[in-house]
Amino acid sequence: MGTSVRRVDEALAQRSLTRRKVMRIDEILRVKRPCFSFEFFPPKSDEGVTALLDTAATLRALSPSFVSVTYGAGGGTRARTLEIVKTLKTDLGIEGVAHITSIGATVEQVRSLLTDVEAAGVENILALRGDPRPGEVASNNGDGFEHAADLIRFARKDFDFCVGAACHPEKHLEAPDAVTDIRHLSDKVDAGAQFLISQLFFDNDIFLSFVGRARRAGIDVPIIPGIMPITNFEQIQRFTSMCGATIPERLLHRLSEFRDEPEAIIQFGVAYATLQCVDLIARGVNAIHFYTLNKSPATRAVVSALYAAAPWESSVGRRYVQGGDALVEAALSTADLN
Repeated sequence: MGTSVRRVDEALAQRSLTRRKVMRIDEILRVKRPCFSFEFFPPKSDEGVTALLDTAATLRALSPSFVSVTYGAGGGTRARTLEIVKTLKTDLGIEGVAHITSIGATVEQVRSLLTDVEAAGVENILALRGDPRPGEVASNNGDGFEHAADLIRFARKDFDFCVGAACHPEKHLEAPDAVTDIRHLSDKVDAGAQFLISQLFFDNDIFLSFVGRARRAGIDVPIIPGIMPITNFEQIQRFTSMCGATIPERLLHRLSEFRDEPEAIIQFGVAYATLQCVDLIARGVNAIHFYTLNKSPATRAVVSALYAAAPWESSVGRRYVQGGDALVEAALSTADLN
């Protein structure tokens, strides 16, 4: 009876959310199960933006709960972030989350940017300190925000955004240890962060252990795991070295065997990401954020497989949890992916 009542409540809440056209991420996460979301980065050129919007249109069929657009990543400009988020919302009807970074910006510059974001009708932001360029040291120059928590506090105090923040299952590269990293994450939540999106990872136990530590520290906002389907061996090695994520030894071994077979890498990467997601959902995770690298095929394959498997159905989920180790072992030991 309790489950039925909860489903009715969630359905009514979702209907109310749709009727009011309120698309705040904290509300979406509260009423929608499952939630799949995608991350894009702003391309350098107009042609790149067109290609990105084509990718978003393809992924729209998968009913994403939202998409996020990074802030100047991959060579894109900050202005393009807002342009893309606005277009996704107005032309494709996909709710957007604008990444906002404060590094190298004054308080007034950030205020001006947030004012533009608000004027564009964007309700959700991901507040980040941002990474310094190679050779630079992160600094607020005395007239900015030293930490992401400072930016979050400012955005919540002076504006009416739903504000998210980043988290790192294997700790931030600059954190001396995991305890300090959790303390900094608590500062973000205390400052007003309403949801968290994790850095990529390839070992679910690492993520779930991190969530457990966060909950014990009093962090009670939604924590969304970040998943990146592997499509290129050298690329994923570069990404993980930059963000501090680790590749499990067995996974690294299998990828090494396929390093000269690009199609096999993609097929294996899709299979591994799908099993990761099935296991996470079966173990109680309600939302997953995909790092798409502005390409749709791998992410589309993973999410399509998830809709087919439906691990969020309780009886199915229990089966996957019970057989999870065997599934992963089978994927890692597969010799022929063609």
